[in-house]
Amino acid sequence: MKPTRLINAAIVTEEGVLAGGTITFTEGRIVSIEPASNSAAPFEGETIDAAGGWVLPGFVDVHVHGGYGGDFMDASAESLDKITRFHGGNGTTSIVATTVTASREDISRVLASVHAYRQQPMPGAQVVGVHLEGPFVNPKWKGAQNPAYMLPPQKEWLVEWTKQYPGLIRQVTLAPEIEGALDLIEWLSVSGIVAAAGHTDATYDQIEAAIERGLSQAVHTYNAMTPLHHRNPGTVGAVLTDPRIHAEVIADGHHVHPAAIRLVTLVKNDHNLLLITDAMAAAGLGDGLYDLGGLAVNVKAGVATLAEGNSLAGSTLTMIEALRFVVEKVGLTVPEASVMASGNPARQLGLFEQTGSLAVGKQADVLLVSSGLKLERVWAKGNPVEVFAN
Repeated sequence: MKPTRLINAAIVTEEGVLAGGTITFTEGRIVSIEPASNSAAPFEGETIDAAGGWVLPGFVDVHVHGGYGGDFMDASAESLDKITRFHGGNGTTSIVATTVTASREDISRVLASVHAYRQQPMPGAQVVGVHLEGPFVNPKWKGAQNPAYMLPPQKEWLVEWTKQYPGLIRQVTLAPEIEGALDLIEWLSVSGIVAAAGHTDATYDQIEAAIERGLSQAVHTYNAMTPLHHRNPGTVGAVLTDPRIHAEVIADGHHVHPAAIRLVTLVKNDHNLLLITDAMAAAGLGDGLYDLGGLAVNVKAGVATLAEGNSLAGSTLTMIEALRFVVEKVGLTVPEASVMASGNPARQLGLFEQTGSLAVGKQADVLLVSSGLKLERVWAKGNPVEVFAN
């Protein structure tokens, strides 16, 4: 791992944008961020001229099911390699392996495979944990989740899994209105696991009650939840108005209209919006028939829908595309979008001291993005990751 220096860069830091700056990293850590470089000074490493392009922290995707033909439910090192290489090559340096509603045995297999995978060097995006999306969700809002495996919360499963794999489960998505959910939410919160509302028929009042018990996030906001109505605010109303809830957004133009994304950016503050992909195995591949949790999915023109029922079934989105979308279609600045794609998810996961922003001492999770928002280079923990065409 040779020292690397990027010069003439617009570096996005917590303090603001450092125009014409220089960032240096070695041994997997950022060692300096300076206003300008002394090109005459000797440097034992690679110097890259950013030519005025953006240097951003690597993206942190808390909700992603797969990519490039791999699905985390495959529970195999081969699939994990496909997924982490693909999303790493699209700017994601930290990834949370997301399950679908499935049997206890299948979820246990995923946990075992991710735990084993994390014990070795990872080739692309670093798998920082697991997000259990279901099975404790509401069949009324099943979306692309399999209702055959939906059931009330089983706290003993989580207790056993967290004892077996401490720190591995980072997030659990559930429907707060179903029996036993509030007790589980409180246990998750106390245990340092993000409790998120999703695939839910909850009313505004039920979401507020869950927030009091520790609910802190909403998955794919607007999708698979009770909508906003002026006399019945529903889950969406609670998400939009309560600052204690962090809102995930799939910014692909299919799941949420740009105006609705703009609305959520206006009513939430800078620290509780998260860009996610919700990507499935088809991400990075062409149109065709795919599988998601045992359900057939058609992908046409990049849009994934269930073969039966036509519900949206995850996405084929990447994080660099999501950032580009909110800048070009929603009107955010690159620094604003960067916080949503990196800093906010890292804070939610309790990883902000390690990653999520560019600062001396942090992991060298670094992206070089052109002024036209094309991803040019990626480093995860200081290691170069091959960039996919974008």
